[in-house]
Amino acid sequence: MGPELLGFAAAGICAYAADLGLFIWLRGPVGLDPLTAKALSFVAGCTVAYAGNALGTYRREQARVSRLRQYGIFFAVNIAGAVVQLLCIAVSHYGLGLTSQRADTVSGAGIGMALATVLRFWGTRTLVFRTAGREASWTG
Repeated sequence: MGPELLGFAAAGICAYAADLGLFIWLRGPVGLDPLTAKALSFVAGCTVAYAGNALGTYRREQARVSRLRQYGIFFAVNIAGAVVQLLCIAVSHYGLGLTSQRADTVSGAGIGMALATVLRFWGTRTLVFRTAGREASWTG
């Protein structure tokens, strides 16, 4: 699992860089509103992560469904990860009353990102790029 984790992390770092860079460019020089800029940069980041995993980390895995369907499942897993991050912020900010910028950052970019990354790794290896050996057991 070591090489798989490293490949997943490398694809994720590249995706994060693409997401952040595109968001900054769309908000700055292009002048888009923040939600449109974030939606577009999120899709770009998902695409980079999928490509990195499909062509790198899981390149030896035989696709059991079309690449388009595989990308759709991958995108859904990433949406679920984003929801986890938002839920962490909501619980911390509104449920626990921790309303400082630091608390929001810790809950969203710290705790939320960690939980979302675990979910994304699990979803990517079991739902998107599953192999015959992993099909019988969801724990891999």
